[in-house]
Amino acid sequence: MSSLRVLPPVPCAPPLGALLRRYAAGSAVTCEPVDEGLLNRGYRLRTTRGRYFLKHHFDPETADPAAIVRQHRATRRLAGLGVPVAPPLPDRDGRTVAVVGGHAYALHPWVDGRHRHGGQLTPGQCARLGALLGAVHAGLERVMPAPARTHGAPAESADPADTLALIDELLGRVRRHRPADPFDALARRRLLERRTLLERHAGRRPPRGGAVGWVHGDFHPFNVLYRGSTPAAIVDWDRLGVQPRAEEAVRAAAIFFVRPSGTLDLPRVRSYARAYRRGAGATPAQLAAAVHRVWWERLNDFWMLRWHYERDDTRADSQFPATAALVVWWSREYDAVRAAFTG
Repeated sequence: MSSLRVLPPVPCAPPLGALLRRYAAGSAVTCEPVDEGLLNRGYRLRTTRGRYFLKHHFDPETADPAAIVRQHRATRRLAGLGVPVAPPLPDRDGRTVAVVGGHAYALHPWVDGRHRHGGQLTPGQCARLGALLGAVHAGLERVMPAPARTHGAPAESADPADTLALIDELLGRVRRHRPADPFDALARRRLLERRTLLERHAGRRPPRGGAVGWVHGDFHPFNVLYRGSTPAAIVDWDRLGVQPRAEEAVRAAAIFFVRPSGTLDLPRVRSYARAYRRGAGATPAQLAAAVHRVWWERLNDFWMLRWHYERDDTRADSQFPATAALVVWWSREYDAVRAAFTG
């Protein structure tokens, strides 16, 4: 995630009466917010007829009803291929998007499960995770229309000159922040460190990305539910879109398998990546190029600090120490990381 968006205010509670009248789901008994996630709002809903997950689509970039319907259609088709997903329930008229008071909602079956970080997975389970993402990419290629030639064209990689200017701006914000605190000290140290790395590696800016295809768009531990050792459901398809597929595989691994110290668990990455390549039909060369682009993306990305200093939003602060350390470690261990994804 590198874009910075200000989200609209969120209602305290969904309009349950108006919503449930559209479904054969009974009357509400309890409705509790689900706290996990940075951008989405969801509710654990119990009614007289069962348990459900009620999703409020409020992110301006993904709340278009037509885009939500496309996501719903994709998950229904993937379910038909055996991919573990939780497609939305249709209302009495067969629609899966309910617009009430100008807000879009969808009702899903409740899936019992828990989230598991990569460090909690055995090597075999890491391979299963890679195979799962490979099945998602291969399945989307089957069930979604072929991307138009210009659809999802890979974006230009970050310009280091722009990033250096942003570093100077953020350093100014850190310096002016009062009262100064330990987060400011860490931010300043990492910004100065990153400036040195960018100056050292400025000549390694990658070209545009590789082959694009339909991807989940946000594949990380909070969006995979496990029942025991088995993935029970991939959730949160808001960012379904056309992007370089191998880059999603690398980006996901950098979240699943990062240690608190800011290093990657390379043996687990290797098990995951081998299974992903088999499942998606990706080549080692495609993964190598994706590793380079994601490394460069991380080297130039400061979304967590922008949230903290520009929006006074601290929800991502806990992720910053490991994420910032990972960039430094990855730059030093670049060849070993590439080998883990391609070997």
